[in-house]
Amino acid sequence: MAAPGCSGDAAADADCDMQSAQKSLPNAPPPQSQPVDQPAPQTKRILGLIPNFRAVSTDAKLPPQTVKDKFMETTQDSFDYSSIVTPALLAAYSMGTDATPEFRQGAAGYARYFWHAAVDQTSENYMVEFIVPVITHEDTRYYTLGRGGFLKRAGYALSRSVITRSDDDREVFNISEVVGSGAAAGLSSLYYPTRERSFANTGSQWGLDIGVDAASFVAREFWPDINHWLFHGAKPSAVIQHQ
Repeated sequence: MAAPGCSGDAAADADCDMQSAQKSLPNAPPPQSQPVDQPAPQTKRILGLIPNFRAVSTDAKLPPQTVKDKFMETTQDSFDYSSIVTPALLAAYSMGTDATPEFRQGAAGYARYFWHAAVDQTSENYMVEFIVPVITHEDTRYYTLGRGGFLKRAGYALSRSVITRSDDDREVFNISEVVGSGAAAGLSSLYYPTRERSFANTGSQWGLDIGVDAASFVAREFWPDINHWLFHGAKPSAVIQHQ
């Protein structure tokens, strides 16, 4: 039977039926969204062994830190099971270089190096991440750059040891890191052997604290990439819409 509106001619009716069928088809679906290479997100720990609670994923927008936020994140950094890794490594290095001869060698010597390194880490955490930033109103989180070449990102990460954000989202001098690390180094003289209590040793500890933190910033910057490439972590989820 010819479609409504078609003539009685067979050839004309066939062409008319085809046009009617085409008109009755649904519209073609819109182009699908395609994924874009967006930086992978941060995780709470690096390799499951190193605390990474203060790292913020690229482009993430977070509210200002409260005093409670700073305290809780500092406590996580200091007492999470993963917090023993850095002191353990530093203790092994210090014992290997006989940094404090009074501690001696062997298991007992390593235990002395370890608990001193653990107290060093904890006191520095609370100075740098809680006490000083609460006073100076600084944001203690690490905001991942996530874009650009290696040198750009590494330079950005290293600069975070002297530049940070304020609670009102301005870039400011990182008083928390510089002053907090110095204060923690000064406190360490209270529990190290008398021979170690000198300005030179305090300055050396101060520099070590800042250096370790700077290295940790570089590790945090590139950890999402390493996690994604090697361990198939969370994939980028952002999409671009085709108009």
